Amino acid sequence: MQFVVLFTVGFLTSGFSLPMPREAGEISEKQWKEAQNYLNNFYASDTEKELSNFEDKIKKMQRFFGLSITGVMNPNIMEIMKQPRCGLPDIAPSGFTLFPGPRKWTSKIVTYRIAIYTNQLRHSRVDSIVYRAFNMWSRETTLYFKRVPRGPADIIIRFARRAHGDNYPFDGPGGTLAHAFTPGPDIGGDAHFDDDEKWTEGYKSGINLPFVVTHELGHSLGLSHSSNPNAVMYPTYNKNDPWDFQLSQDDIRRIQQLYGKKRNVWDIYYREENTPS
Repeated sequence: MQFVVLFTVGFLTSGFSLPMPREAGEISEKQWKEAQNYLNNFYASDTEKELSNFEDKIKKMQRFFGLSITGVMNPNIMEIMKQPRCGLPDIAPSGFTLFPGPRKWTSKIVTYRIAIYTNQLRHSRVDSIVYRAFNMWSRETTLYFKRVPRGPADIIIRFARRAHGDNYPFDGPGGTLAHAFTPGPDIGGDAHFDDDEKWTEGYKSGINLPFVVTHELGHSLGLSHSSNPNAVMYPTYNKNDPWDFQLSQDDIRRIQQLYGKKRNVWDIYYREENTPS
């Protein structure tokens, strides 16, 4: 009996761990823990719990990124998981949706304010980057954007580190770059950027701030992530993305579904002048 007891204790304290589940594929135990966190953050719907079916979540991710749907982890999925990305989930971003119904602004004029700047770029450069990002969306929609120097605004923009008061803390360099909330009152529409990232402008090493700002403001206007790798609203950041980027046709189509297409003033004038009375 003494032998059995000693054997049992030795068995339990020898570093024995349960076998990896089938859906983990051939990745390591450390990678599997990282993958579980990623899947819980970006592919768990409201009704799913922390210990829900990871095979189903893997399939959702594979479907979103246009991969073979196997429900099993592989090196391609791990590579995607390692890429810097937006902090919003790719499905059911309920934590960033603050009210039911259509996620859009009802006013044609949307105000914004930059509340906290990064020290990595001059304030005037950040002002210019944000202005150009708003203008990129404005050219394709019926919306107009107005900057206010102080006080309330529809969209508040700020740079922050780690925990910053919205229950969605940043994680330091790499990983999550930024996040934004869908249109609505209070924090609705606000966009936050991780100031632990190396923000740059132009052809330099680091994260292209104009690209990330344009992406996050798409969320501030009500857009979810796109599975089109050419879209600004694609969730992951690729250092090979062009610095002189433009909105893709997918981005334009989706924003116009929310707000309509901007009509050319001269076209309106011509139509009114030439319409039979």
